[in-house]
Amino acid sequence: MAVYHTPVMLDEVLGALNVKAAGIYADLTFGGGGHSKAILKHLKTGLLVSFDQDTDALANVPENKRFVPVLGNFRFLSQYLRYLGIKEVDGVLADLGVSMHQFDEPARGFTYRSNAPLDMRMNHSASFTAADLLNTSDEERLTKIFRDNADIPFARRLAASVVRFRTRQKFETTGQLADCVSPFCRPAEKNKILSRVFQ
Repeated sequence: MAVYHTPVMLDEVLGALNVKAAGIYADLTFGGGGHSKAILKHLKTGLLVSFDQDTDALANVPENKRFVPVLGNFRFLSQYLRYLGIKEVDGVLADLGVSMHQFDEPARGFTYRSNAPLDMRMNHSASFTAADLLNTSDEERLTKIFRDNADIPFARRLAASVVRFRTRQKFETTGQLADCVSPFCRPAEKNKILSRVFQ
């Protein structure tokens, strides 16, 4: 079982949700389950539906009749609620982004701090990896990804560098991507830029 961090601002989250004993709630990113488990403590007759597409996360699900775990992306929230006969919810929690657990496991490919397979899949059953994306996307698409998703100021130059790199060899590791990004970074901002590329 994976080890997850304790959620930050837990009391503030619970206060904002104003959890009612009979309420219906959705946790869109179960992760280590810290938020969900805290919500469940307040439910007497209510229900909590929690999503995560990472099978590692759902290894932490609590045994509780008020809890419905969903292995899948939260974009299917409305379909699952309809399936469960739920017309509305009292609160939705979305703690978005990559979890520290995923950064801390080099094999997941989310970190530039170690040389590992360039994976970055939230869902292990998905077949398309970050390496596949870099090896198959055209320069225009890569520019858009780096600019819109990572807010990289030199997105076009980085995309061109990726395309040049893959003419010599395919992307396979996090180290290769980090090496491709590093020449564009001033030393003082290197970690910040790499973090944005790997987010």
